[in-house]
Amino acid sequence: MACVYGVYDKIKSTFEELDNLSKSGHFLNFFATKNQSATGVFLLPLLLLALIFSSAAQHFGISEKVLEKIRVKYGTTAETRVQYWQDMIQQYQTSDDMDRLRAVNNFFNEARFVNDIDLWHKNDYWATPLEFLAKDAGDCEDFSIAKYFTLKEMGLDISKLRITYVKAELLNQAHMVLAYYPTPSAVPLILDNINKRILPASERSDLRPIYSFNADSLWLARSRNEQLRVGMPTQLNLWQDLTNRMTNDAI
Repeated sequence: MACVYGVYDKIKSTFEELDNLSKSGHFLNFFATKNQSATGVFLLPLLLLALIFSSAAQHFGISEKVLEKIRVKYGTTAETRVQYWQDMIQQYQTSDDMDRLRAVNNFFNEARFVNDIDLWHKNDYWATPLEFLAKDAGDCEDFSIAKYFTLKEMGLDISKLRITYVKAELLNQAHMVLAYYPTPSAVPLILDNINKRILPASERSDLRPIYSFNADSLWLARSRNEQLRVGMPTQLNLWQDLTNRMTNDAI
């Protein structure tokens, strides 16, 4: 047993050194300077695995404490859904934009549509991505917001994304979608929870744009093809409330 504890202590001590070196970007030097004893050869694969699992556990900053809150409040299925979401974000870090768009659109469009008054007992409420995932339900704003922040976490340039408030002509009601602009002057692609196909805005004559925004700017639609920058998203009270709750890991 003393031998086992000795190996454990060595693993723990070496891992701590590895962790510190990894943060400084010099962890490869560790392997070059360590002697090649039998114990060192035995520890190498374990240390590599430990470093990989440690990095994965810290990915995107959702702590075990937050996951536990989700599990206690919403159940293990909700916790699993959030963990799957994290894995998906990591999986698509190096993918091209269209693969990211398809994955995110398909994932969130599996959720249920439920009005704010029924789900949150409020006339208008913009849920955080964690709240939306925990409930596995929301209205059009929640679908669009969750898609926006997920694509942002995947590394997609947010200057290409605009959360867009529209009038759904066939339904004669307000609606929200996410628009993706491959270039600033391009016709955007629309990610929608009603029509679940990703289509160019030119093929969505049923949607009339009103205004759009991302984390940097706010635009007013002068026509279907012309957007006028009019300010910042902080002018939107619901956006301010949303980002404040996201900062505090609201679930």
